[in-house]
Amino acid sequence: MTNKSTPLHVAIVMDGNGRWASKRFLPRIAGHKQGVDSLKRCARACDARGIKVLTVFAFSSENWQRPQEEVSGLMDLFALALGREVPQLKADGVQLRFIGERQGLSARVLKGIEQAEATTADNRKLVLNICFNYGGRWDVVQAAARVAAQGLAMTEQNLSQMMALAHVPDPDLVIRTGGEQRISNFLLWQSAYSEFFFSDTLWPDFDEVALDLAIQSYAKRERRYGKVSGQVDGASTPNESN
Repeated sequence: MTNKSTPLHVAIVMDGNGRWASKRFLPRIAGHKQGVDSLKRCARACDARGIKVLTVFAFSSENWQRPQEEVSGLMDLFALALGREVPQLKADGVQLRFIGERQGLSARVLKGIEQAEATTADNRKLVLNICFNYGGRWDVVQAAARVAAQGLAMTEQNLSQMMALAHVPDPDLVIRTGGEQRISNFLLWQSAYSEFFFSDTLWPDFDEVALDLAIQSYAKRERRYGKVSGQVDGASTPNESN
């Protein structure tokens, strides 16, 4: 059961895979492989703590600029992980949603995405949004284009309904691992009133203890949404009806 000290929706910038590998004199892809295990561990921990939505930044629209060897390795890892992990995620009641631009992805990756979403569509315990080939600016632009295409007024409400994460409430808590303190084009629209927590832990080492530290920090904060202290009751978000 969630309460106002437990975030309903947690979003994570999973940073530090490459540095984790470099510290161990391993190729960067080894850090990304370890990061998959960390994501599985984090999803289970979120479910156990009553968190209903977990959104993670897996591959940004800017990540295509990385060395071709690393990008190719990431695409292979992504496709392999989908085939290997989806049956267990289905059994665990996790609904997978993939958020981002799909044009330009390989047929193999697209097929894996579509099969994973179809296989887990009826699950309700935890919604796991994987932002893949995603950017916050892309999200705003595509939402505006959809509003215009439908001949609707360009209002905040109409834009919100066209955003890639319109199926879930905005994140209550945004976590970035790896010690950096920036959002890197992640959920620019949706995180307008989110609480932020920056962890020095590299993503492959992020565990239940690190997650609990973030949740404990969140529980101590008063979310005012532009109002003054005492005006806001509970932890509802401005678009909780989405």
